[in-house]
Amino acid sequence: MIVRWRFGAVFLASFLAVQPALADGQPAAPPLQPSDSWTAIRDDVAAPGEIRDGAGLYAIEAPMRAEDAAAVPVHITAAPGAPGIRKLTLVIDENPAPVAATFEFGAAMQPLDLEMRVRVDAYSNVRVLVEAADGNQYMTGRYVRASGGCSAPAAADAVAAKASLGQMKVRWFDTDPDGRREAQVMLRHPNNSGLQRDQVSLLFIPADFVDTLAVTEGDETLFTVTGGISISENPTFRFRYHPNGAPISVRATDTDGGVYQGSFPVDS
Repeated sequence: MIVRWRFGAVFLASFLAVQPALADGQPAAPPLQPSDSWTAIRDDVAAPGEIRDGAGLYAIEAPMRAEDAAAVPVHITAAPGAPGIRKLTLVIDENPAPVAATFEFGAAMQPLDLEMRVRVDAYSNVRVLVEAADGNQYMTGRYVRASGGCSAPAAADAVAAKASLGQMKVRWFDTDPDGRREAQVMLRHPNNSGLQRDQVSLLFIPADFVDTLAVTEGDETLFTVTGGISISENPTFRFRYHPNGAPISVRATDTDGGVYQGSFPVDS
């Protein structure tokens, strides 16, 4: 099944946008804490070799205590002059599926500035593992206090979610002084984790989540995502990039065989 969508103001008005990772007055999450879970999965997640401390080069912002464990905002950035990011793995140590997503970025996305929402199932380190252009691995992260995010009921009922499945929109914001644009890709999808229960029957809802998403600008790849159950319902990614003037195209697939795609001229 291939679905193509383009929607305007009504779609935007009804879509939950990415909120700032830190609301006014909200304390930032503390740095990474010792983790037996990370020790257990490290060799499966990271490439062999040294993992360097990424503090000062790469950063992740997240709230110390999440208001909604099913939609925890995170903001990942690279400092000016930091080595370019070839691959980034977002890991939530205590989640049932710890690897939340793996990203690959094109040159137009450097230096990285990316926001998204994730599910956090228990008090956990939320870490970014970077494979950098200088050949090294770096890691940084935050410790987030949240629980139950992977099993929390969906915000929309199943009928409404099915009716809007695959709707997508790209929204643009102002141009930065350095010429970069800020944009937001939004996709309607319940991203069922397989751990949520139907609120009427109390049976588990089968897992069905967005497993790949690619964002391109003309012939140039901005970023690709390989995702899992830890990405929040209605995935949304807000980012800065160097524009070339071409339309932005989005293509996503889910684990139920769905294919969703659209093309969006700049400022459409």
